[in-house]
Amino acid sequence: MGSQLLIGCGRSREKKITRAGFENWTDLITLDINPDHSPDVVWDLNDLPLPFADNNFNEIHAYEVLEHCGRQGDYKFFFNQFSEFWRILQPGGVLIGTSPLYSSVWAWGDPSHTRVLQKENFVFLDQTEYTKQVGVTAMSDFRYIYKADFSLEYASEADGVLMFALKAIKPSRISDNVV
Repeated sequence: MGSQLLIGCGRSREKKITRAGFENWTDLITLDINPDHSPDVVWDLNDLPLPFADNNFNEIHAYEVLEHCGRQGDYKFFFNQFSEFWRILQPGGVLIGTSPLYSSVWAWGDPSHTRVLQKENFVFLDQTEYTKQVGVTAMSDFRYIYKADFSLEYASEADGVLMFALKAIKPSRISDNVV
């Protein structure tokens, strides 16, 4: 079944978003930057690589934490961070998260928020989209630095929050025709 990782856990150990067959934690590992929250692992998510083995987790949960990492427009960190999540997820594992919508007062109102995520960002994490869109749409080609692969399983925008689930596709579907 595998372990689950809750990043940016704070004091909570609640599983806020579930999927069928995975309603409860089975082998939870928590990670937070603040040792006062008593996580299993004290770690700054801006420090890559993450301190976990390849293919270690069947789920990673990230509730209201990814907007605190990296900087808006720092595409190298964006791809490195999601590549790390992909690396530590098992094949078919899922990254589940929430983040303030760009239109939320909290998106930039919180002084510790350094970027916003929106569902359109996830197009860049799906290798099949590059084949479909590069040269046809305005999509930039990042395959020279991004080799991981996710499929967007779920995205919802409501009450100022983006909720999402990204499935790790392993092996990556990156095209052999990358120039």
